[in-house]
Amino acid sequence: MRQVRERCVWSQRITHRDLVPYLIEESHEVIDAVESGTRDDLREELGDLLWQVLFHAAIAAQDPDDPFDIDDVAETLTEKMVRRHPHVFAGEVATTPEEVLVHWNAAKAAEKRARTSVLDGVPRQMPAVARAQKLVGRAAGVGVTPVASVDAPASEAELGEALLSLVAAARAEGWDAERALRERLRMLEDEVRAAEAES
Repeated sequence: MRQVRERCVWSQRITHRDLVPYLIEESHEVIDAVESGTRDDLREELGDLLWQVLFHAAIAAQDPDDPFDIDDVAETLTEKMVRRHPHVFAGEVATTPEEVLVHWNAAKAAEKRARTSVLDGVPRQMPAVARAQKLVGRAAGVGVTPVASVDAPASEAELGEALLSLVAAARAEGWDAERALRERLRMLEDEVRAAEAES
């Protein structure tokens, strides 16, 4: 990565902002590899995603005001994971996944004391359905639950309400709404290809 950053004229001009579309694309390619690819696909796509992390770290290392490199990124991650796994590293006990989450959430809350709302920290750039699912979960934590609606929406605003209600219903059943939509879209793609083959 250092050599590419130093010797490739395209890479030299790239900024963190310039890389965002590639980061999003590579993340979605990893998801595709997990859900419908081969082990070779997954290995390749994880490498491409890792390249994005290395690229961002290389850009950050050249910042004149606040530089950091991949070693700093790894050190910060290691410190966070040690804090969030006291049942592994600090003598706490967790014998069930639920007990692990208690430790994880307590450590995370201690790290994020500056947050003033349960909505803080939900990235605005998440895909809409995934973000809605996250926000429905956060809202439920403070007793706010969207009202389910079965009426067909008559406007875009009503469509927004209906989508939020569907996400809440999915969460209540333990379903992943984003994955359900991705999988349905894959079926739609198959249907379109089948129709094209017939014409």
